[in-house]
Amino acid sequence: MTRLIRLAALTAAAVLLAPAPAAAGSDADRFRTDVDAFIRRAMDQVGVVPGLSIAVVEGEDALLRAGYGVADIETGVPVDADTRFYIASSTKSFTALAIAAMGARGEVDLEAPIAAWSSVSGPPADLFANVSLTDLLSHRSGLDNAPMSFRAAMSGEHTPEVMRGLVAGTVARPDTPHGTFRYSNAGYNLATTLMEARDGRDWRILVRDEVLRPIGMTDTTGSISEARADGVVAAGHLGHDAGAPVRSPLQKVDATMQSAGGLVSTADDMARWLEVQINDGVLDGRRVFPAGLVASTHRPLATNNATFGPYVRETYGLGWQIGRYGDDVLIHHFGNFAGSRAHVSFMPERRIGVVVMVNEDAVAGELADLVANYVYDWHAGRPDLEAAYDAALTAFVAERDAGRDSIARQQADRATRPWMLSRPLSAYAGTYVSPAFGTVRVAERDGALVVSVGVMEAVAEPFTRPESIRVELAPLQGQAIQFAAEGEIPASLVFLGDTFERR
Repeated sequence: MTRLIRLAALTAAAVLLAPAPAAAGSDADRFRTDVDAFIRRAMDQVGVVPGLSIAVVEGEDALLRAGYGVADIETGVPVDADTRFYIASSTKSFTALAIAAMGARGEVDLEAPIAAWSSVSGPPADLFANVSLTDLLSHRSGLDNAPMSFRAAMSGEHTPEVMRGLVAGTVARPDTPHGTFRYSNAGYNLATTLMEARDGRDWRILVRDEVLRPIGMTDTTGSISEARADGVVAAGHLGHDAGAPVRSPLQKVDATMQSAGGLVSTADDMARWLEVQINDGVLDGRRVFPAGLVASTHRPLATNNATFGPYVRETYGLGWQIGRYGDDVLIHHFGNFAGSRAHVSFMPERRIGVVVMVNEDAVAGELADLVANYVYDWHAGRPDLEAAYDAALTAFVAERDAGRDSIARQQADRATRPWMLSRPLSAYAGTYVSPAFGTVRVAERDGALVVSVGVMEAVAEPFTRPESIRVELAPLQGQAIQFAAEGEIPASLVFLGDTFERR
């Protein structure tokens, strides 16, 4: 059986679980039927999304938990409501709630300057003199630490000691000073590194103890190895080439699961998460968090005037974007990474929430948003729902094709570039080290240069400057490496704006 035939067969065999309570009656049945039909139609027409998982919660009721397609196109394992998907930056709301829970008990002061309690030495004193945990978690700290974020999320080349050492490299952003919103992973990486130095708890343990265990999210974890040992983890895929999607060459491992984007979860578990958010810490009629704690993470803390597709983003809280979808308040956080995409959102006034997770994010990851929008519009009673979403699917497929064409043109253009290297390939091979960003290894392999940084690896392409190459260590994200021009072999290279010395 070919991959495409197997994928189509398994998509048709989607698993629907946990029907709504009988009291919901025919409306709940019609909702599940309509959503099921739309998802099947959408996946069939879009064609490049191997698997999708969805949870819908209204009030205290899980209306729908379902899985479609396959978790991994190489294995053909079907998706169900227990399949673990990487939720990427949607992790931030879990990390923020864990720290807020400690704050509610008086174990840490979220508003105190970091300099007042942190034992980590090294950064300029004035940087942490006014910045608090709230600032870091709401992206208004005005600080950045690119090496820490790169090692935590991308290369995986770090230890707790290395991360504490990297705190000294924290810098002030000149364009977004303290109090100004700018989204990045750095605030979360800094917060949990400093907290771990103070209390000894790795961020995974912190989130597990403070959030996952109280909610009973037993299949959610920050450890990929643990998740794979206990069940199925959806692999990230890329659908930019004609034909079947392919497995992304960059998959998450334990070392690249981090506090700003490091959880895998299931539709079943995410339904519990939505219920806790909608009901301010009450789950199954039982209070699992103090009254007001969960709601405190939804309060606006930083102004973020932005538009993301059909969503207006007005402010940011503790791990949550706060804005609107149409006329409705929408509290949400999305996430994506190298072939995975997650949509997590809820409408506090209508008391309904949706999670959609997909395992493609080159040209069709926004299918997660389209499915969530269908759910919200169905519940809003949109009169032209099916016609509108037929048109939306047609437009989505056109955008998929445009994305594919754009990527193909760029690849074709790069294929015509001449090499700008003057030395034999063997001269560039070696190990290059930056105290901030880690180690770049360059090897000559089968007549090509292969570059690796931690868990990432890519075959080099020509670049446009003398003594330079281009690499895609993260899929479809090109970066230049500039070798030193002097000498028979380069003594150094420049990557990520930093100099790496040959060892």
